[in-house]
Amino acid sequence: MTDRTKYSEPIRWGIIGCGNVTEVKSGPAYKKTEGFQLTAVMRRDFDKLKDYARRHDIEKYYTDAEELINDEEIDAVYIATPPDTHMYYALKVAEAGKPCCIEKPLAPSYKDSLAIHESFKDKNVPLFVAYYRRSLPRFDQVNTWLKNKDIGEIRHISWLLSNAPNDMDLSGTYNWRTDPKVAPGGYFDDLASHGLDLFTFLLGNIKEVFGISLNQQQLYSAKDAFTACWLHESGVTGSGSWNFGCDSSEDRVEILGSKGKVQFSVFKENPLVLMSDNNEQEIFIENPINIQLHHVENMKKQLFDENYVHPSNGYTAVHTSWVMDRILGKTNI
Repeated sequence: MTDRTKYSEPIRWGIIGCGNVTEVKSGPAYKKTEGFQLTAVMRRDFDKLKDYARRHDIEKYYTDAEELINDEEIDAVYIATPPDTHMYYALKVAEAGKPCCIEKPLAPSYKDSLAIHESFKDKNVPLFVAYYRRSLPRFDQVNTWLKNKDIGEIRHISWLLSNAPNDMDLSGTYNWRTDPKVAPGGYFDDLASHGLDLFTFLLGNIKEVFGISLNQQQLYSAKDAFTACWLHESGVTGSGSWNFGCDSSEDRVEILGSKGKVQFSVFKENPLVLMSDNNEQEIFIENPINIQLHHVENMKKQLFDENYVHPSNGYTAVHTSWVMDRILGKTNI
């Protein structure tokens, strides 16, 4: 195992990009985790920045990210900006030698994701990525069913995700999530990455993947319709369809086994369903209000326990980026 720096409590975190995702999903988790402190935030809009710091009772606030990164009173950095700036900030955090958590996807491309991962690996500094479903209790339950072979030998996984265009899409208002310079796959980058990353957590890495992607609606520049098939290293096959121009919302995953199947949703808090020859269960496991809480608590666990490895790190996130690029038809990987 790689030698690890010994960290002492409290670890003082700074956030770069205190937007909507940090209001409830992630930011409060850093305050609630014992041994962590949320000490500083950064945003270019000073009025919004100051308001955020006031509402969340945060001591320091910056409009310059480099000032936060190089502040000697900041021990670790959480990058919560749009994906196209992740590498820019991440390389600076790695150079400063500070642990870092980066919002998903790690970067808009496999190439940039790999560069981020390598920069932290070279510095021997922890890198975490906010694929927080790997730490959620509801998916621990799915993992338990699979490992206990409650559905026998796993054969296939499929995922159908569909959404209707929202008011912003229909109005033509700028949205970075559908700007191909920021997110080449549009909502696919933002949403499908979560599920594909979760599937590799549950079933192991993917060794082959093929995809078709296009812009069916022509409402924005990014692609909006995708289909793919893949093969896990374990021999489990997979298929997926993601479409953001349908008339209704659907989020359905099925894992088929030799003796039954498991059903669940990636985003919706629907019950987890197990159906097998000898066992039928339907379990509802509620997510925490601050949905990244377990993810953040597990970061603390790695930083203070040399035998623990966080389930979502640079290596795992780079693999997800590779899968995404393959589905999007990128050939320079």
